[in-house]
Amino acid sequence: MHDDDRVEPPQPPAQLGGQQRKRGGAGAAGGILVTLAVAWTKIKLVLVALLWLKGYAFSFGTIFISLWFYASLFGWKFGVVFVLQILVHEMGHYLTFRNYGVPVSLPMFVPGLGAFVSSPMTTDPARNAVAALMGPVFGVAAATVCWGYGLFTGEPFWIAAAYVGFFLNLFNLIPAYPFDGGRVAGAIDGRIWLVGAALLVGFVVLTHNYSPFMILIVGIVLISSIPRGIAAWRGEVDPRQQIAEPGQRVMMAIGYFGLIAIAIAGAAATVSQRTHL
Repeated sequence: MHDDDRVEPPQPPAQLGGQQRKRGGAGAAGGILVTLAVAWTKIKLVLVALLWLKGYAFSFGTIFISLWFYASLFGWKFGVVFVLQILVHEMGHYLTFRNYGVPVSLPMFVPGLGAFVSSPMTTDPARNAVAALMGPVFGVAAATVCWGYGLFTGEPFWIAAAYVGFFLNLFNLIPAYPFDGGRVAGAIDGRIWLVGAALLVGFVVLTHNYSPFMILIVGIVLISSIPRGIAAWRGEVDPRQQIAEPGQRVMMAIGYFGLIAIAIAGAAATVSQRTHL
């Protein structure tokens, strides 16, 4: 018999039992770890789902609060239509940002102040301007739908709803911060912000609208627009961050001022029809 052919003596039962216990303990520990890993994965999925639902719940919650607010002032029918017009406007921003691949929140409503979507600005001023402009584009389209339905049915309510939609989106196109028109105007030429602030002040004086809400809006606009406009006038604005390229500015100016003209025409036509119905 060679040395390589030696047979090891059998291990005592106690030693075998110890190894089995070690293997069993390792297997139990591994099973516990696997179970914990699976449980943690499920917990993470639940947390993500809850956060996702929380975002939707919060957004829809603000919608219903605004609906109650406007309905208590103007009635349920107008409240529903008005909130839907605001929602369509905000979805214009939301869908445009999503199309650009930019993270954006669902519309959040603030009773008496409209609504907003939260999104970081891109590094492309033209994209930011387009995203800002698409809100009024969708809003004017919604007002046009109300107008067409009012003409079809002959109901003055829908003509009045169309007028409100045209006017509010026109107001939002004022070339001053924090309006959508201010973001578009800034990408064209920041000095327009000074013109926008002057237009808003002129509107308040001509209409004698000195309500606390309007005074608040004027204050926000002056604080936001005047320093930016002065900086743009002095050439202190970084064109790479705020001003679009020359060709893009021409196209944006055409779209911006063209939309203003459409909103003015729609508001003028609907207010005239409303008085004759």
